[in-house]
Amino acid sequence: QVQLVESGGGLVQPGGSLRLSCAASGVIFRDNVMGWYRQAPGKERELVATVNSGGSTNYAHSVMGRFTISRGDAKNAVYLQMSSLKPEDTAVYYCNLEVPVVAAEYWGQGTQVTVSS
Repeated sequence: QVQLVESGGGLVQPGGSLRLSCAASGVIFRDNVMGWYRQAPGKERELVATVNSGGSTNYAHSVMGRFTISRGDAKNAVYLQMSSLKPEDTAVYYCNLEVPVVAAEYWGQGTQVTVSS
């Protein structure tokens, strides 16, 4: 069973930075996509950024140039460096792991990010 554990959320002022981490455990296929999604109150969950096992990244337009996604050396961790944070970035951020070869998808429990003065 795959488990994803996130950390690094919190309260930050506008213009500040935060780094989210997600560690995956269990049996993980080599070819996968890890990413971050977020859900603000009253809104649907939306993609923030993804990175595949080859290192290719994809970002939502709203975070381009401000957020950077990366993977750990062991490929079973993913990070989201968030800079120039805005109040509209406030949401619960979820770590996601997709394994296309077996059509599997896993989610973390979520971590709250609040951007407010």
